[in-house]
Order: sequence, then C-alpha cells, then structure tokens
Amino acid sequence: MDWLNDNAILLTQKTLDVSWAKQKVALDNIANVDTPRYKAKFVLFEEELRRKLSRFEGKDHVNVSDLRKEITSSNLQIRQNGEESNRLDGNNVNLDVEELEVVRNTYQYQFALRQISDQFARLRLAIEGR
Repeated sequence: MDWLNDNAILLTQKTLDVSWAKQKVALDNIANVDTPRYKAKFVLFEEELRRKLSRFEGKDHVNVSDLRKEITSSNLQIRQNGEESNRLDGNNVNLDVEELEVVRNTYQYQFALRQISDQFARLRLAIEGR
C-alpha cells in the first residue's frame, strides 16, 4: 500500500519528528535557564534535507524511490549553542527566543498534523467515490 505511505506523508512525518525534537530541546533549554554554565541546544535538520534534495533541482524526471531515500536518510542533529554568554554564570539561554521557539514549533506541529489529516480525508473521498 504505497499510496498510504507516499513521499508527502513521509516528509510530513519527518516534519512531525523534527518539530517534536525542537519542542523538547526548547523546553529543556527553558528548564535550564537558571543552571550555571548551561549552554542552550538547538536542532538542525532543514539544511541537511535542503542539501540532499537540491540534487533533484532542474531535473525533468525524478525517481520517486531516490527522493524517498534522500528524505529517509536526512537526520536531525542536536547541537550545543557555542555563543558566549552575557551572564556571569555562563548560561547562554535566551528565554525570549526559547519561548518563541515553543510557540513556533506548536504551530508547525499542528500544521503537519493537519496535512496528514487532509491527505487521509482525500484518500477516503477517493475510496468512497465522491
């Protein structure tokens, strides 16, 4: 049943995974806002995916399985923010940035869930013949 697991759903699933990871990292940063010498963390994903998918730009025909392989092999990475801190305790968490990240990730997660829901609604309509 490849039509249930196409590249659009795979990419949306990756989006959900990345958004969830970003949310966990941002909440962890917020929880450690008062921890001395704590360095904020962040998630990298979009750049790797963009780099991998750029090889398909300008091509007239793209093999669906090659595209799927690139999406599947794109992994998120959690990195530590190496920026210097203005605080005496060495902590570099910016609470305003982290709170905005939580809100942004919440919306991104809801949007991705809606995309999957809409995809299955379209499939249901096609199956029912409407």
